[in-house]
Order: sequence, then structure tokens, then C-alpha cells
Amino acid sequence: MVRKLLHTRYRLNDLERSVKFYKDVLGLQEIRRHKSPRGSELVFLKAPESEETIELCHFPNSGPVHVQPDLTHLAFEVDSLEAFGQHLARHGLKYSDGPTMKPDGSGGFAFIDAPEGYEIELIQRAQQPGPGGH
Repeated sequence: MVRKLLHTRYRLNDLERSVKFYKDVLGLQEIRRHKSPRGSELVFLKAPESEETIELCHFPNSGPVHVQPDLTHLAFEVDSLEAFGQHLARHGLKYSDGPTMKPDGSGGFAFIDAPEGYEIELIQRAQQPGPGGH
């Protein structure tokens, strides 16, 4: 039996362009980078409150990467989809889908496109009442 998820790998054509996106736009932290024994350039990143990492991989010997639409996505929690949308605008970006808010006000979701066509889902959870709230 497996014990826990450690990382998810995405292979890329342009490593530095994607590293910049994940760090500057999503706010992920670069944990380490190295070259694998077979020659892959690897960069590991993580969200501030997560243990699992994302491994971005550049290995041209495997051929060019072609990401088909709706193949896979990474999902991240945000405090506010509205505020994150404003953050995206400051980077010259916008949501590719949404935000879609639940009718009962219990949160919502939206998508953005990362470099090379990978999708990123942003999820806003229901707002928790503060002290003395209902």
C-alpha cells in the first residue's frame, strides 16, 4: 500500500517560463532543482500550506510536449476568487473559465491556463464565520 502522495510531474518544453508562472502568478515556492541521472532538468515547487510538490521537468530527448485540452489540471485553494482575479489582471492574465460561484454562497471555482496548456483550477471554499459569527 502507498503511504502518501509526494509529487506530481509535468513535462515541459520551456522550463524557465513555467517556473516563473508558478512562482510569480501562483506564489509557489521553489524547493530544489537538479539534473536527473538521465539528464532531465527538474524543478520542485510547493504551495505554502502543502506537503506535496510539483515536479516540473524539461527533457527534450523525449520529444516536444503537446498538452491536449482538458487532459489534466492542478487544483489550488485561494481565499477569494475575486481577489485572485485582480492579482491575475496585474500580471496581464485572466481566468479562462469562471469564476463560477455556488448559488448557496458556499464557495466556487475558476480556471486559468498555465504555460504550455496545462490547466490550473482555483477553488474558493465557503467562508468560515469569524468569532461570534453565525
